Amino acid sequence: QVQLVESGGGMVQPGADLRLSCVASGRLYGVSAMAWYRQAPGKERVLVASVTGRGATNYADSAKGRFTISLDGPKNTVYLQMTNLVPEDTAVYICNADVLTPKYLGGAFSSWGQGTTVTVSS
Repeated sequence: QVQLVESGGGMVQPGADLRLSCVASGRLYGVSAMAWYRQAPGKERVLVASVTGRGATNYADSAKGRFTISLDGPKNTVYLQMTNLVPEDTAVYICNADVLTPKYLGGAFSSWGQGTTVTVSS
């Protein structure tokens, strides 16, 4: 009933920038928070950045100073602006949203996207 679709991934060289987008759609009233996680090959999924509906943000140490997360509440869309990418940023970037749906659809719950791949290589 709720879909999260990410876009914006790709293959870039070290030092490049990318902007990821994730849209939550379906039968939902809105989102209370959204986040980006990433999973590198052979590694666990880890939080990159999160943002609440009130604009409070949280970043992993690896993202501080280089990545910026922002939320467009009316559009149920979260963005991740990534700058000065390095090979260690190579991963599948996965969107997460705390969504608010009608009670008969589950009420409030966490939903995940399928991910978009970012490859940083020279």
